[in-house]
Amino acid sequence: MLYFEDMQVGLKRSFGRYEVTREEVLEFARKYDAQPFHLSDEAAARTHFKRLAASGWHTCAMTMSMLVENMGMAPQASLGAAGVDELRWLKPVYPGDVLRVETEVLERRASQSRPEMGSVRNQTTVFNQNDEPVMRFIAIALVRRRPA
Repeated sequence: MLYFEDMQVGLKRSFGRYEVTREEVLEFARKYDAQPFHLSDEAAARTHFKRLAASGWHTCAMTMSMLVENMGMAPQASLGAAGVDELRWLKPVYPGDVLRVETEVLERRASQSRPEMGSVRNQTTVFNQNDEPVMRFIAIALVRRRPA
């Protein structure tokens, strides 16, 4: 179990593998982000995307899937999250891309009002199969402190 005390500034982790499928891009877009360039090859061809592209929010969801899967393989004393800062979509994500995640602990702070927990700021970067960063954000995780 990975507790607050284990998450030292500078700790880096690399994990995940998510294959982006055309069917999933279309399904997500139909339900949550029905912009033409997420739904149609023809419409996407007329934009800077040049071809069907995944919604940035879909990229967030795929990333969350990899984060949760990693927590199952390397259990953490997670208590949820306080939010996300500085979310940036850096490059389009396309059907056929294979995504992975890297995280780095930037800062950690023990809670003054809740001694059983602390907050950890992680920079999360998502890469495609060419090792190009496609998305980056800073997550503020709430993590249980090690029991006495």
